[in-house]
Amino acid sequence: MSHVMRAVGSIVRANSFGSATRQRWRAGLAGLALALAAGSAPAWSNHALGTRAALAVLPEVATLAPLRVEPIDDYLADQATALEALLEREEAWARAHVPHYPARPDALRFRAAGATPAQLRQRFVAAVRINPQVRLNLYLQAAPGQGAAGRPTLPWQQVTTLPRDAVVRTGVFVALDAGARAGVLEVVASASDEPDYGMDIGLWADNGTAHGKAYGMGRQPFGNPALDYSSQAPLHMGFFHESAVVYAAAGFLERTYPEARAHLWRTLAEHALASGHDYWGWRFAGWALHYVQDLTQPFHATVLPGVGVPRMLWINALDRVGWHAPKEHAITLVSNRHLALEDIQRRGVGAALLGQVDARGLLAALADTRGDDARPRWGADDLREVVSRAAHDRADDVDAALAAGLP
Repeated sequence: MSHVMRAVGSIVRANSFGSATRQRWRAGLAGLALALAAGSAPAWSNHALGTRAALAVLPEVATLAPLRVEPIDDYLADQATALEALLEREEAWARAHVPHYPARPDALRFRAAGATPAQLRQRFVAAVRINPQVRLNLYLQAAPGQGAAGRPTLPWQQVTTLPRDAVVRTGVFVALDAGARAGVLEVVASASDEPDYGMDIGLWADNGTAHGKAYGMGRQPFGNPALDYSSQAPLHMGFFHESAVVYAAAGFLERTYPEARAHLWRTLAEHALASGHDYWGWRFAGWALHYVQDLTQPFHATVLPGVGVPRMLWINALDRVGWHAPKEHAITLVSNRHLALEDIQRRGVGAALLGQVDARGLLAALADTRGDDARPRWGADDLREVVSRAAHDRADDVDAALAAGLP
């Protein structure tokens, strides 16, 4: 395969092509990559299921005392001055470590002075550049089969900004009161699903939102900027291991930022835990886990699993001469398999937790801690070089398994 890749690279770069021809090839390949990357925005359709199964076996989690629930306004009021410096350090880290990171405008710098509780929340939301409509209500997502157990519930519209979400609508959300107690596992599992509830919607300059115009993120790299869910894709996907040929044609694929999100929420989690705000420490930790989990999804780490660069170039060539069926077929397959994998995960884990199917292998895989002790301490580049790399390296095998299992 290496000699094929070298040959393809030499074709794209060949001096025998005029600059106009090379531009047409690159534009065509970029269009194909754009369509494929935009196929689907979500990763796992209910992160809480996997988080719960994975963390429930950890004694470090099981032995932690229940958390005192507090509103975000209380945390911000107590830590506002400290957060000024912390968020500045975090912005500096992102600018130094995340390739192509869109720098936060200085006007959005978090400032504590003279702010009311409502203003502190607004300033915090703007400084971390999330959707201003994000709910931030106090709640837990009930485990499958558990239901509310007699506790008051929240309507699903009170946890998400999205007007339509078939998965969230099926959930049971337990309302929490300030000062109540909640288990760490329930808090972090519930929070790990939360970034899919509209947190990263409408952040780009061409999304038609006021915050998108103010946040300095630039134009949406890929996906349809007119579709709300599509706008979160560049923050939940990470195409870090594509061919140089693909990047040369489709440089927008490098504008993906799950690393910035995961690092931000992890930093805030550590600070909240260290400052005695354990509830928000674990809730932020759940948010950070979301982006780590997103990059375990092979279809979030690879533009087109199962199709190498030579075939991508061939599909693109056929499309340019008027035979569009191979391109349409490829886009349909990648979208369908992406969604099928998510559906298998959600339904399989949910049914297994209810004891409805024999999915012990699935639960055992989520709970498997063998080899964890051999891993060094988490590093700043591990999301790219370990998590995303593993998903990318397995993408073709997963694609083949889906094709065989769901013909």
